[in-house]
Amino acid sequence: MKIHVTGAVGWGSTELSAFDHALNLSGIANYNLIRLSSVIPPSSEIIETEKITNMPGAWGDRLYVVYAEMRASNHGDQAWAGVGWVQDESDGKGLFVEHEGGSEEQVKSDINQTLKGLLKNRGLSNMTIHMKVVGGECVDQPICAFVTAVYQSSDWNNIAHTM
Repeated sequence: MKIHVTGAVGWGSTELSAFDHALNLSGIANYNLIRLSSVIPPSSEIIETEKITNMPGAWGDRLYVVYAEMRASNHGDQAWAGVGWVQDESDGKGLFVEHEGGSEEQVKSDINQTLKGLLKNRGLSNMTIHMKVVGGECVDQPICAFVTAVYQSSDWNNIAHTM
């Protein structure tokens, strides 16, 4: 399985339109997001990309994702979001975590601490921590920081589409 990780900071007249803009910038705006609980299946390949292009499926299909999103609408407030992961090099299985916050440093620290805790809970160690973190400051209009790990899409007849 190929899992694509991408992120963007969107803006708009409301926080929700900023979220939609971030989805557009990420390449996944026309799907219904189904949030997953962060387990990476064995034999998975994580691919970081600026934007997902040629997403399989059609308008309104389900899209299985792990994501973090943070919105800000007050001038000077910051919105940061990040997804971090660890992956066993021998078999590809791993874990994602997602965090949001008011600073880049906070989000990165939370991702590191959470992944270390998850590894400890499972008796695992010596896995490299990876992450994608995006964010910014609200200036003239609301913003939304959004990072996602996209697994696959499926239509409403349960036909899965992989990238």
